[in-house]
Amino acid sequence: MLATVLFRIFGIMKILILSCNTGEGHNSSANSLKKHFESIGAECEVADTLALVSETVSKRVSDIYVFSTKSSLFENAYRLGGYVSDFGEDLIGGMIKSPVYLTNKIYANKLYNHIKEGGFDAVVCVHLFPAEAISALKRGAKLDVPSIFVMTDYTCIPFLPETCLDKYVIAHEDLIEEYVEKGIPREKIVPIGIPVDEEKFTARVEKSEARRRACEIAGIENSDGRWFLVMSGSMGFGNLGGLIAELLDRCDDNDRIICVCGRNEKLQARLETEFEGQKSFKAIGFTKEVSLLMDASDVLFTKPGGITSTEAAVKNIPLVHTAPIPGLEDYNARFFHYHNMSYSTTDVAMQATVAMRLASDEAYRNRMLEGQRRNANPHTCQDIYELITKTINEYEN
Repeated sequence: MLATVLFRIFGIMKILILSCNTGEGHNSSANSLKKHFESIGAECEVADTLALVSETVSKRVSDIYVFSTKSSLFENAYRLGGYVSDFGEDLIGGMIKSPVYLTNKIYANKLYNHIKEGGFDAVVCVHLFPAEAISALKRGAKLDVPSIFVMTDYTCIPFLPETCLDKYVIAHEDLIEEYVEKGIPREKIVPIGIPVDEEKFTARVEKSEARRRACEIAGIENSDGRWFLVMSGSMGFGNLGGLIAELLDRCDDNDRIICVCGRNEKLQARLETEFEGQKSFKAIGFTKEVSLLMDASDVLFTKPGGITSTEAAVKNIPLVHTAPIPGLEDYNARFFHYHNMSYSTTDVAMQATVAMRLASDEAYRNRMLEGQRRNANPHTCQDIYELITKTINEYEN
């Protein structure tokens, strides 16, 4: 293959990064890896795995995911996955696989053709679905390029132990024993963090300049008061109206609350109606300037998604975790809370109370910021690149 020859002679890698269109987090992580890899000379492609089957399938799966987060379906599916992960190896020697594995196995050959025709030197999976398909190929002895799974949450997800990739990048060394207990081989685990856009989130715009620019983005008046940034997530999950009402009760006219509603236009319209006439509050839609808004703010509120939480920790901003989507995000919140990287509660009154203290109590704020600096790796993208290089060399030798 031309790509392999280029890698051997010039060190130029061609990397396929497989994501899935279920929320923005996985795609954000995939694009952060692509951006960094290309900046140091690699060739990259980010693919929505299900779109390789058909755009219709990808859209339907995404719609089901959105529905599941707003019902008990996601929580029940997560619980079922835990049972499969815990007991799957005991079912006829592990021969029985989950419906998740069997479903993703269906398109494995189509994915194999894409990898071969593209001449990729390595495959990186940032979502379980492609990891299941890649595992089917490896079990069939068809795939002869390195495969690496990149975890985007702070726990071992259900069904992951039934995969068989070469390496598993996880968020933190304190999680190693959990993965081993679930069945991931210790020698395959690499605890180097969750990839985020290093260029954006390690850089910092001076606060007064960030606020000036944030005012232009949000269409609000500048102020030297306390600024609070509320991230709704792409699904708009949680009691945002209750939180904003609690904050407004504690704010004066010099404070600012910016709520980023993403592409959830209904949520933005509802909040604008509910808090019409409140000078301190502004709801905005999708923006690529989240990093700048963090620089402008004193405290960030967000549900405990793995990517946004890691971005906040790398940015090093006081963080209050709001209500999680049941399942993975419960574990994310727990990890951050007990590593002193955030304060986590579903009580909106307590969320607002803690935020006010973080904005005014320097010692309290600094303890959280130190916890973030101690536990977040801002250079995960580079560390993954080096891991890919090492794994390719192991394959060659």
